[in-house]
Amino acid sequence: MLRVAVIGSGPSGCYTAQSLVQQDPQVRVDVLDRLPCPYGLVRYGVAPDHEKIKSLQNNLRGVLEHERVRFLGGVPVGPGGVPVARLRELYHAVVYCVGAATDRRLGIPGEDLPGSWSATEFVAWYSAHPDTVQDGFLRGVRSAVVIGVGNVAVDVTRMLARGVTELAPTDMPHAALNALAASRVTLVHMVGRRGPSQARFTTKELRELGTLPDTAVAVDPAESALDPAYTDPSALPAPQRRNVEVLRGWAGGTAEPGARRLIRLRFFLRPAELIARGGRVGAVRFERTAPDGHGGITGTGRFEEIEAQLVLRSVGYRGVPLEGVPFDAAGGTVPHLAGRVLRGGTVAPGEYVAGWIKRGPTGVIGTNRSCAKETVTSLLQDAALFRDRDLPGDPLTALRAEGIEPVGWKGWQAIERAEAHLGASLGRSTVKLPDWDTLLAAARGAGA
Repeated sequence: MLRVAVIGSGPSGCYTAQSLVQQDPQVRVDVLDRLPCPYGLVRYGVAPDHEKIKSLQNNLRGVLEHERVRFLGGVPVGPGGVPVARLRELYHAVVYCVGAATDRRLGIPGEDLPGSWSATEFVAWYSAHPDTVQDGFLRGVRSAVVIGVGNVAVDVTRMLARGVTELAPTDMPHAALNALAASRVTLVHMVGRRGPSQARFTTKELRELGTLPDTAVAVDPAESALDPAYTDPSALPAPQRRNVEVLRGWAGGTAEPGARRLIRLRFFLRPAELIARGGRVGAVRFERTAPDGHGGITGTGRFEEIEAQLVLRSVGYRGVPLEGVPFDAAGGTVPHLAGRVLRGGTVAPGEYVAGWIKRGPTGVIGTNRSCAKETVTSLLQDAALFRDRDLPGDPLTALRAEGIEPVGWKGWQAIERAEAHLGASLGRSTVKLPDWDTLLAAARGAGA
């Protein structure tokens, strides 16, 4: 019997476990996660009003309920938890599926002012991630700037403009719902340093901004026309062409009569400095950029300030090192060969990697399926090298003996019941438990 530990229960971890049990009838897989709840960014990164994407949890659930797959939540790997070397003793093979856990930084003055946050921190707050400790994102905010033009930037822009009526049926934590209901934000700028044809958002996400009640969307046609493809998008690939067509439809828009909020999409502006006013961020200073003729941009030396009491930075995710595992700091990934971890350029037997920590934060959720399949193919090709190695018994027994009590599948089901009960008590549907104490209290006593 082949025993494999998969570290991380997001899409890459679940697809890795699925591929393993499909391809090897004798493998047994433990999916370990630092959090007591499974599904990774599907639970804690998908916007609460995107029910169709969130329903992917049902597919991942089927993987974790497989008779040869075991979910072990609340098990940190690395400092303060289970060392990687110990996992290598307890399992024949280990697959690291830990994602990209932090954000890229802007590297400009004022980036750490109060009121300046990464988009990931804001998403974690309205998604009830238990590590979230801040709740003052919207206090005193009238105008917000979102730096970035990808799907995450669109998500946080939409959340800033969403009304409580649309959000109440979701599983958003109650404190976040109340804060958004009381929000006085009336103007949101979403800003990109390049042109409309180079934006990273998908057309489906972009169009949603135009469907928000009491909200107008505006695009400056003169600014956008700095991008030659905006004027004539016919030569663009279909996804970019559709984006430009949507943006052209919003050109020149202003606050409509009765609209409480305005979203302005800005282009060719590069953040240069966050300016403090009253001890917190009060404005963002941008440099006007222009196409350089080679697919990039160049600075023009002309600057513009945009007022903002809230700045959300959405310029990409980045992987972080896992103690005991090789790490390429330049790429934010684990060095590998077809999913086989490389130590000093040499394949490390029994160690593998999949997902964003393998390839970087690229692709959509489904991309993780083919990525995991490649890694599992490598693992099973290598299995003869370590399959017959004697193990010290059931890893769960060993973890408990070392003072670690995982949250098993029954514990997770208890959390689900507690969230349904909380929602009912608030007159809503399921509402997420927002912190470690309530999550662990719900899971306590349910067993593994």
